[in-house]
Amino acid sequence: MLILRDLFLKGPRRFQDFQESMDGLAPNVLSARLKELEAGGLITRRMYSDHPPRLQYELSEKGRSLRPVLKALRRWGEGHT
Repeated sequence: MLILRDLFLKGPRRFQDFQESMDGLAPNVLSARLKELEAGGLITRRMYSDHPPRLQYELSEKGRSLRPVLKALRRWGEGHT
């Protein structure tokens, strides 16, 4: 959820951006989550630099279609604090 949140709020992100945003999350766990989201078709990755190789993650069309669902969850959470 936090990965998707960052992509919705901040747009395309690099691995390092996610690490900074999610302090304490082990790199191997973050890597596994990104791979799961990509395999599920919710995010895509693209190379933005060849030397050294650097990747950027962004929401796919399927991922962007979750926006109303996440907004509803946010509204619900704000109403039940």
